[in-house]
Amino acid sequence: MPFQRYGVLSGTLHQHFRDTPDDEGAWFHVNLRVDAPDGRYRCAVDVDSHDSATGVQWKAFTVDAAALGPVAALAPGYHELARTPASGALDYIRHPALKGRPSWWATLPGWLRKLLAPLVGPALPWTSGSNLDAALALEPILAVGRPVLVFGEPFSAGLGMHNIHQNQGDPAGSQWWAENGTWQDGATLTRRPDGRYDVFLNKFSTQADQTGKGGHPL
Repeated sequence: MPFQRYGVLSGTLHQHFRDTPDDEGAWFHVNLRVDAPDGRYRCAVDVDSHDSATGVQWKAFTVDAAALGPVAALAPGYHELARTPASGALDYIRHPALKGRPSWWATLPGWLRKLLAPLVGPALPWTSGSNLDAALALEPILAVGRPVLVFGEPFSAGLGMHNIHQNQGDPAGSQWWAENGTWQDGATLTRRPDGRYDVFLNKFSTQADQTGKGGHPL
């Protein structure tokens, strides 16, 4: 089943650093420490394994605060989000701002989107590379002192966030198949001085780019 809990942490970036080899198990992360009223949160952004052949993909871009819906105005702290577009939850495949399409795009029927796609232009492409490449793409937006929004699953114990990556499209037979779900994707966003947000999305190469209602690959 999809995650039992999903939400967004609003806070201020205190520091960031990469895993040292073998400190966090097989998967390689860029680690954030985020200050909120109830304490300092640990946030582990997956940028793939330092010792596996599984590829990582990412997008880095900037959006207006209005494109994020109500989450841009949330007070500092952790907030649960309903798995719906109106809550401010993220879905890499369905959220128009995350595909580089205008806000009205998602309201159109599928046949009309297909017809208009050549006029609107392509969605933002994914970049593929190593865990080091992904870390280098993320780190420029991680300015200490910036307000941040970290989407994902909260730790079951202690202050922290994980599953900060796409959380749908994992293939049948994988250990993550049961956790597939729509409107529960993780991401890292930092607020610029001009009020806009720098966005970093990350997924694994094994995850599908198109999913059905249950978040499973089409």
